[in-house]
Amino acid sequence: MAQLDVEHVSVGFDGVQVLDDVSLTVASGHIACLLGPSGCGKTTLFHVVAGLGLPDAGRVLLDGRDITGVPGQLAYMLQKDLLLPEKTIQDNVSLPLVLRGVPRAEARARARELFDTFGLAGTEERWPSELSGGMRQRAALLRSYLFSQEFMLLDEPFSALDAFTKADIHAWFLGVAERFGTTALVVTHDVDEALEIADEIFVMRGAPQAGVPTRIVGVERITCPRDERAGFALTEDFLAHKRHVLGFLG
Repeated sequence: MAQLDVEHVSVGFDGVQVLDDVSLTVASGHIACLLGPSGCGKTTLFHVVAGLGLPDAGRVLLDGRDITGVPGQLAYMLQKDLLLPEKTIQDNVSLPLVLRGVPRAEARARARELFDTFGLAGTEERWPSELSGGMRQRAALLRSYLFSQEFMLLDEPFSALDAFTKADIHAWFLGVAERFGTTALVVTHDVDEALEIADEIFVMRGAPQAGVPTRIVGVERITCPRDERAGFALTEDFLAHKRHVLGFLG
């Protein structure tokens, strides 16, 4: 587990100020959501956190170590699962270990140990095309976990799933995160999703193309225990949190 600190990050492109003085902390073992409308700069911030781009100002720290502009320090999962169609599920998820120099047989064995925990038992030798969308996302999450057990960046990881599959995978994801003490920062534009999976929600607002740079305008902390989230959406507490978050969004 690791703590992530984003300190006073500002980013601009071609004369457009996208992010202005963005700071946040994701505590070790917490799941935080970065919530905001499409086009406000959430993915831009993710690229900076992942080391895929340099900010104009500010820095990114992992357990106090400056990782600004250094790629490969954190697992980064996109909306699409990006499983390689010519590889089996076992070979797909063990790929990060192979790329780090772990012998293929050992990498496959280490990945196989987690298939049951990640709800993938029996899929080891199947092809990505044979799996449902939800199962493919589980495989992508396992691959991300094997890349970095310290911290995961998840960019709209569940947005392509239908409502029923999404509800199921939210519950599964929280269970896995609780078991492994996962620390994660999840990008979403779905208020309900953020409330269902997050310990903290960082709310972003801005319109860079209209000359209004994006800032974090509020933080919502969810106190509902993870093992009670299944019925959380039906409670008055959930609605109170949602009204508060929508207030931040204006």
